[in-house]
Amino acid sequence: MPRLYIEEYTRILAGRHVSIACREGILRDHLAVILNDIKFLNRQGVITTLFHNMANRFANQKHFRNIAERLPETRIVRVDADTDFYSAVLEQDPVFKLIFLERKYLTDAKGRRLNALDTRRVRDTWQGYGDLIANTNFKSTMEKICSCIDAGHLDRVHILPVRKHTIKHELFTVEGTGTLIANDFQEAFLPILNEEDEQLLAGILQLYKNKGYLKPRDRAYIAAHRDNFYMTQIDGIAVGCVELLPIDRQTAELGALAISTRFHGQRIGVFTVNSFIAEARKRGYQRIISLTKNPRLQTLYRNLGFEKQSPRQYAERQARSAGTPMFVKALRSTSSIPTHAI
Repeated sequence: MPRLYIEEYTRILAGRHVSIACREGILRDHLAVILNDIKFLNRQGVITTLFHNMANRFANQKHFRNIAERLPETRIVRVDADTDFYSAVLEQDPVFKLIFLERKYLTDAKGRRLNALDTRRVRDTWQGYGDLIANTNFKSTMEKICSCIDAGHLDRVHILPVRKHTIKHELFTVEGTGTLIANDFQEAFLPILNEEDEQLLAGILQLYKNKGYLKPRDRAYIAAHRDNFYMTQIDGIAVGCVELLPIDRQTAELGALAISTRFHGQRIGVFTVNSFIAEARKRGYQRIISLTKNPRLQTLYRNLGFEKQSPRQYAERQARSAGTPMFVKALRSTSSIPTHAI
């Protein structure tokens, strides 16, 4: 089960408006779990609206009563069954987040789940999206979603597979459960300041240690070396981290680089490494080294001007990670950020 960050995410979401849109068949089949997730949002102070298109017939009256009784704080909007559901939802008043609940994930042509996209990437690739999402006609709605985001009518659109806790896990975990579409991701590179930050960092490092590329760093280690850790945030939420390890007076090591897989392709790795370079330069270092077996990080380093080498003055450091390639970057007096970086 993914780790929930209730207090941290509630500070971002409380008092803001989240709309949930769910078609008739999905709502009937998963009514209890959907209502539970919406009630959870309400308890966190989130303003909610539920859109559905259940027909106004006798068989559905018990569902209408159940929804009204379970969600007294939620605005309920029934879209006429003869109206295009997605268009009707997108034409409503602006909200901070709009969540479409579908039966399965939005995937690419190879069946891989799509995590976070901006509208440009949606338009470039939407024709190639896979048909694993239950309502394949949803692909024709993509341009309408992008237009609403581009016009400022919507900030964030989430497309989620309906599951137990799917909304909770999308909005209150680092990795999420579905696809997020947005343009103005707000990036920040910040020092670790308190015990709450330490806890977030420990969770991120544990998550990526399990993937096999990071050495373990527990909460006690983070607390003892707090001044050397930095956190990358997106929209005020921690999605990555990095550690600055002094090697000598001129050299710093870039270690513990972890970025949420949700934001692959959004240049968050580039932002984090460039921010680290700026911080190392500010501290007076003239060279950065980093050791990694991760192919994605190796490509990132090469695109940002690192060279694969193992200088003799770092032989002791290399020996502690025998068999792991070392990458080195000399720092110039002014920042240089390659435009071709991934």
